[in-house]
Amino acid sequence: AEARNRRETESRENATMGRRPIVGGNWKCNPAKVSELDGLVANMNTCDTANCDVYVCPSPLHVGIVYQKFNKGVYCAPQNCNFKGTGAYTGEMCAEQMVDMGMEWCLIGHSERRGEFGLPTPAESSKLIADTKMGYLLKAGMKVILAIGEPLPIREKGIDAVMEVCKENLAPGIPHMKEYGAEKIVIAYEPVWSIGTGVTASPEQAQETHKAIRAYLAEAVSEEFAAAVRIQYGGSANAKNAAALGACPDVDGFLVGGASLKPEIKDIVDLLAAAKA
Repeated sequence: AEARNRRETESRENATMGRRPIVGGNWKCNPAKVSELDGLVANMNTCDTANCDVYVCPSPLHVGIVYQKFNKGVYCAPQNCNFKGTGAYTGEMCAEQMVDMGMEWCLIGHSERRGEFGLPTPAESSKLIADTKMGYLLKAGMKVILAIGEPLPIREKGIDAVMEVCKENLAPGIPHMKEYGAEKIVIAYEPVWSIGTGVTASPEQAQETHKAIRAYLAEAVSEEFAAAVRIQYGGSANAKNAAALGACPDVDGFLVGGASLKPEIKDIVDLLAAAKA
């Protein structure tokens, strides 16, 4: 029995190549009141980071209020950045400011930055996100969470169509992945059709897509990078589906939206860590 348990543990470790689980909480443009921040910070600070990395993305207005209030092991990550640094860039945040504030991570490429919520301006392109912004952040010493994903009409066409979108999102960043490696980059796969809708990709859909993304990265970057890079699932992840999704060998964690505003964020971290133990 001991030998069988050891073999099962080794097979799980081989499947995930020792990748450390990671959960992010994206507060988006929430909360409405400053008085609610302490409660949200407290939720994040209940997360057990012993066996799982945890980061949180407060709204730009609130980052400066809360960034020093998180426990060690809960990383504060802005939701966006510019690519020019400090200067005459009204309404922007830059990596130099983040580094000075002790921040290590930044989220870029979320579907809502790519035009999902109907911003009546050109959406941020994959080249701007994965090449220009990611390169700028990495050069400044930051780590990057790069969000990618497809809308519902693409998902309905099947995995090949999904991967065409994911490859388009990822391709401009391939040189940076080769240069900086998997320790500096996390990929957050977010099926756009499931973000905030309550509709979650099935574990089978999530695993199929994550496995295909990893296979593409093995070919485009290297097998070593693909085996080591962490790929999060984002799309109505919550405490009810975290265990099943976390059991998928190529799902290394979650980028959590609405549930990160609730105490259940702790449960999501615990369930993922247990699934990967």
